[in-house]
Amino acid sequence: MNAAVRDGLKNGISKGWDGFVWMIQIIVPVSLLTSLLAWSGWLREIDFIVQPLMNAISLPAMAALPLVIGMFAGIYGAIAAMVVLPMNQAEMTLVAIFSLMAHNLIQEGIIQARSGIHPVKATVFRLIAACLTVMAVAALMGYLPSGEAAAAGPVPARGPLGRALLEWLVATVKLSAIIFIVIMALLSVLEIMKSLGWIHPIVRACAPVLRLMGLNEKVGILWMTAVVFGLSYGGAVIVEEARQGHLTREDLETLHLSIGMNHSMVEDPSYFVALGLHPAWLYLPRLAAAILTVWLIRLWYRIRDGRPAPSERA
Repeated sequence: MNAAVRDGLKNGISKGWDGFVWMIQIIVPVSLLTSLLAWSGWLREIDFIVQPLMNAISLPAMAALPLVIGMFAGIYGAIAAMVVLPMNQAEMTLVAIFSLMAHNLIQEGIIQARSGIHPVKATVFRLIAACLTVMAVAALMGYLPSGEAAAAGPVPARGPLGRALLEWLVATVKLSAIIFIVIMALLSVLEIMKSLGWIHPIVRACAPVLRLMGLNEKVGILWMTAVVFGLSYGGAVIVEEARQGHLTREDLETLHLSIGMNHSMVEDPSYFVALGLHPAWLYLPRLAAAILTVWLIRLWYRIRDGRPAPSERA
């Protein structure tokens, strides 16, 4: 056991450092660009373009930037953009929920395409689910977008560029330190669990959860891989298992629609929790969205084919 723990810790530290370096390469330029855009006032100039769309999902216009960056650059780019914008906790929470459900769409869409679902279908489902979930959470929170009030008020004077850059540097150093601590700890723990062979027993213990999620127990390993390691880190496992041909197309589709909006449940939300956001909003809404989506798809299978959904045949 000691040897397994040492090997797992060694692998975790190595992967943690590689992941940290990779994330910093995204965070530093994205956060700097966002800070410069916010300082220049250019974001206010395009408010009239994005405000109607942002209002539809209960967010201020400035939230468009971290959302778009997150959709293409990943969760770390969204965080880097979000932390340098003047958003309150409710707005940051809504941005976090959307970004957790609909981030890194191109890369993860390719991974999903290689393992059982059309990338357009996967991406559209994630975007629609993210929008609807954010709207529902905003209503539950009693949140009212502040964009109109901000637009009606005076435009604040632009401060010195040097001060803006100093604020960016301080915020970036703090964020980088938090990310370093979190990713090193998480990946070390996960690698130790892998070395000790604890992953498979945990999957077996999660069988009731899979039934609640509406998923076939045959996808348990893949579901756990995505939930723990994410689509990017766990993509190789998911692709390889799909190639074995043990799962039906419907098994894979329901799995992908679920994990598309509900993956990396250990690592990704922890970054937002470290920023002071309440964990309940980061976990429960997208879990509920994933459950609802899969059960609706199963209902569609029944209506379409006049037979039980695939997980019922298992």
